[in-house]
Amino acid sequence: MAGQGAMTEDRELRMFTTEIDQVTEAQWNALLEGFVDASLYQTWAYGAVSWGDKQLSHLVLRDCGRPVALAQFRIVRLPVLGRGVAYLRWGPVCTPAGTEWNEAVCREALRAIIAEYVDRRRLLLRILPRQFTQDNQGCRLLELCQELGMRPDDDVKPYHTFRVDLSPPLETLRKSLDQKWRNQLNGAERNGLEVVEGTSDAIYQEFLALYDEMMARKQFDTTVDVREFRQIQERLPEPQKMWILISRKDGKPMTALVGSRVGNMGIYLLGATSNEGMKTKGSYLLQWTLMQRLKERGCRWYDLGGINPETNPGVYHFKQGLGGQEVNGLGRLALSADLLSTASVNGAEKLRALISRVRSH
Repeated sequence: MAGQGAMTEDRELRMFTTEIDQVTEAQWNALLEGFVDASLYQTWAYGAVSWGDKQLSHLVLRDCGRPVALAQFRIVRLPVLGRGVAYLRWGPVCTPAGTEWNEAVCREALRAIIAEYVDRRRLLLRILPRQFTQDNQGCRLLELCQELGMRPDDDVKPYHTFRVDLSPPLETLRKSLDQKWRNQLNGAERNGLEVVEGTSDAIYQEFLALYDEMMARKQFDTTVDVREFRQIQERLPEPQKMWILISRKDGKPMTALVGSRVGNMGIYLLGATSNEGMKTKGSYLLQWTLMQRLKERGCRWYDLGGINPETNPGVYHFKQGLGGQEVNGLGRLALSADLLSTASVNGAEKLRALISRVRSH
């Protein structure tokens, strides 16, 4: 399906046009490379593997022909009723490389999104922005969303994480580490560990072996599917592939880390430690190495992948030691112009939650 948004002109003589579902996967990959606020969650590979190609929808906003905003959606429609939800994770992407975040562009992108998915398709719109409440940009984006009728979804707890500013020199970043954390890093560097890095399937398989050993040891439930991430890695174009690091001791894998390097903010995604690896302090060395690689790539930020001091205090204190700022996402925002879509989606989710609770008992 193709759509053309109404052209609008603001006081800066901007001429916006909207394209809906007119790009190929290769074209989307190339477009995404041109935005500093892109992320793994807006890559075609992530959407296709996680949800399926048929559930994806892509919006491109252009200003005088130049792409200025992108948004990849997951579209889910309920059988028979035809109603459903359009879900946008870490979007819209609206900061082309070499520019600053522009409120007019972001507003126009949100308007185009609402026009297509809420007004025309009659779907419940849910947006999970990439920004944080600690930033002026995040606060203004939240205001824009609310001005356009979106409301916070209280059923979803906002994302909570540590974010490290990678702009200072490496020596300053190292001094910013917590003293105890830095001591552990020093110890890891004296343990004779070899660090192997790359994007290949072979190195991901090495990570999987360590991950399986760790899960057998810890035996906890998780919603993360590491083999799905392997499929995503296989489909991602080389510039967007996840970066994998393995520490070895005498040739034997000890610890592993998987991070994303899309856009100007790296993300810690997955980690694993073998039984022997716990003694080597390799996790400290890999985190520090990834910080260096992200900085070399030009990333401004490093998102440590979420924290929960109540349910997982050990991981919280480990991540706290990297010297980042504790930040909160904007939460999920929702808008619907169709009561049937809202009621049917909410009803289906409640039914699914009930079934899940019954099965768990």
